Amino acid sequence: MAEPSIVDAAQSYQVLEIVNRGFAYAIILAGFLSVVFIFVGGISFILSGGAEEKIKQAVSTIRYAIIGLIVTVLAVVIVGTVGKAMGLDIIKYIDFGDIIDTIKSVTSGASSSGTPSLD
Repeated sequence: MAEPSIVDAAQSYQVLEIVNRGFAYAIILAGFLSVVFIFVGGISFILSGGAEEKIKQAVSTIRYAIIGLIVTVLAVVIVGTVGKAMGLDIIKYIDFGDIIDTIKSVTSGASSSGTPSLD
């Protein structure tokens, strides 16, 4: 049996499913943003032109982005461990393809999602 998407879970009020997917999407978003800020800090470091203040700011951006990535990885481990103890299996929802499919289903419009239109 296929697992319901977050939209299907929300429509059928499966709270546990919504919480699981919400945590998984938040963890993926935090990891993605950390990687983006590592790149931003690297580009600003390259473009600093030797200016001491810009170099310090770029190094600080990279440092905090790496700390954020470490915190994200630790969050996956901690949430996975605590979730297993509480009956939540969050790790199985961390699938980028599933997230893209959910985004497509949410943004595709109401007529294709099975909800009645007002026509």
